[in-house]
Parts: sequence; structure tokens; C-alpha cells
Amino acid sequence: MALWSLLGQRPVDILAWESFGLTWVNDVVKQLKLQNVNSYTADYGLLPDLNQANFDHDVVFTWNGTTSGVKVPNGDWIDDQRSGLTICDATSAVFAMDLPWHKLDVVTFSWQKVLGGEGAHGMLILSPRAVQRLESYTPPWPLPKIFRLTSGGKLIEGIFKGATINTPSMLCVADYLDALQWVESVGGVERLIERSEGNLSAIVDFVAERPWIQFLAQDSSQISNTSVCLTLNASSQQVSAMVDLLDEQEVAFDIGSYRDAPSGIRIWCGATVELEDIEALLPWLEWAYNEVCQS
Repeated sequence: MALWSLLGQRPVDILAWESFGLTWVNDVVKQLKLQNVNSYTADYGLLPDLNQANFDHDVVFTWNGTTSGVKVPNGDWIDDQRSGLTICDATSAVFAMDLPWHKLDVVTFSWQKVLGGEGAHGMLILSPRAVQRLESYTPPWPLPKIFRLTSGGKLIEGIFKGATINTPSMLCVADYLDALQWVESVGGVERLIERSEGNLSAIVDFVAERPWIQFLAQDSSQISNTSVCLTLNASSQQVSAMVDLLDEQEVAFDIGSYRDAPSGIRIWCGATVELEDIEALLPWLEWAYNEVCQS
């Protein structure tokens, strides 16, 4: 919705380093067919050079690469005096990473990730600059009704006050309100960030002592603390056998890397995961590796 409603007025720079970021590249280049687009990409495990972004342009990026385990380490590279918009997919970062909100003009995330809510519900956060763009610029392509954010040249504020095109499940809404109340009960967003980083820390210690397992992320400052991606000194067939073993033992489910990513293990370390469960999983990882690769 954000890309189709906002892009086209300025050149666009897109930063992508894994599957979902590349999806946005495809949308902008092949679906919207914008001509003045710069795509800065990197292989799994790496970030592109963030300093290539020109903030006179609209800049599109994911904060956290869910399928690569590589995150943007901070917002220092984003120009406070930008004339373009920053459009950030923060699905697996909101509530787990410290986002510089004053540097982000459009942020999207979904309920099902860090707080473990129901799927299919997306959230959109707009800065005043993004609203100004919506009210002063009309894209040259047709917009489906569900993508329209303005009416008569003005923001449809009802979208942000509970008005809906089709009524969503109120059970899903109640579930998310419960999740937000839980956030308050454990100490707020800062505590959630601490919980997620604590989960990652346990894996960092585990990996540091074992030569057969490594982080897919090449720079330690860029290791995601939610979608933790690991590579193993093992063939893809051996990794699959490990994943099957862990599933059979009911230790971990769907723990293999994303289908487009290099073969490996992916562990969700968001704030809803208890540290004791991460600590209980890690010896089983070693057991599965020994069973498959050392026997």
C-alpha cells in the first residue's frame, strides 16, 4: 500500500539483502515499472553499503532481514535533513529493536511477528512528511480501493481511527490488545528489546565455543536479535536431517532456514520466547549435529 501510494514523485533507492527486500525491488521495478530506480543489493549474510542511499530520493529498505538474520545496526546513516521519504518494512524489528522513529517516514509491520499475534494484519505508521506527500501527489497508475489512503486530496483519517473496509475479526483485535497489555506488564518496549537481545546472547555464547556452527551474518553488529540465522559445517542434506530429528523429538519445529536462503538453521528469538527455552534448545542442536554429522 505504501509503495503504490507514495512512490513516483522522486527517484527511488532500494536497499535489499534477502528475500523480502528483493520482493520490494520486484514490486517497484517490474510492477510499478518506475524508471528512475537504484537497487543496492548484497548477498545473504551481508548488508549493502548503506551510504549509497541518496536521501534526496525516496529510500526503501527492510530494517531486519528475516530470512538472512542481518539487520540494520542503527539509523546513523539516515539523513535528518532528507527531502525524500524513508519507507521501512519493520515487520520483525518493531518491539524488538530500537528504531529511530524521527528518521522514518513510513513504517510497516504486522501483528504476527514480534508479539506473536494473528497473521494477516498489517500496521502502517506515517510521519507528517508522508501525509503531506499523500495529500499533494497522486500516482499516475490506478489504485485498488484497498490501497487508497486519500479521498478528495486529503488523508482518510478514519483508516487510523478504526474505520474498516471489511470488518476484521474482533477476536484478533482483542488478542493484540492482550499482547500490548502483556508488553506493559513486563516493563514496556525497552524490556522486550532486552528479552530479545538476551535470547541472542545465549546463542552468541554457544556459537563462540563450537567451530561447527556460525552466524550467517558476517558482521557481529548486524546480527539480528529476532530471526537468528546460522550456518553449519554440514551439507544441505545433513542440515535437513538435523531439522527432521529435532522435529521428531518435538524439540523445535520449522527450524530450517528460509527456502531461498543458504542451508542452515533459523531460530526465532523475539521477546515472546523465553531465555530458558533457548538455553534448553542449544544442547539439542549439538546432539542433532553429532547424530547426523559425527556418527
